[in-house]
Amino acid sequence: QVQLVESGGGLVQAGGSLRLSCAASGRTFSTYTMGWFRQAPGKERDFVAAIAWSGTSTHYADSVEGRFTISRDNAMNTAYLQMNNLKPEDTAVYYCAATLSDYYSSVYGYDYWGQGTQVTVSS
Repeated sequence: QVQLVESGGGLVQAGGSLRLSCAASGRTFSTYTMGWFRQAPGKERDFVAAIAWSGTSTHYADSVEGRFTISRDNAMNTAYLQMNNLKPEDTAVYYCAATLSDYYSSVYGYDYWGQGTQVTVSS
């Protein structure tokens, strides 16, 4: 079992930055691929970024490539999402998730989810 708790969301102006954190419980955090997803009102939950258990492999949605950076600290059982140059269209609830599968870009590939943190970007 892995429990995930996100933090770091908030209200920011366009062009600003936020860093989201995802704190995980459990001794096996370092074995999981960690992902970030987001869901805007009335829309599906979309893939944002993922990082392999070792931290050596990362993947991004095209819409955030070059602006967002995913990282992890296995000693701290925490994953991060650094978001720079935020745009109004980045407004959503952001979720972190954990998986042991290779399907890192699909919501169906993840076994554990956090409760989400709201990110609002004003224009």
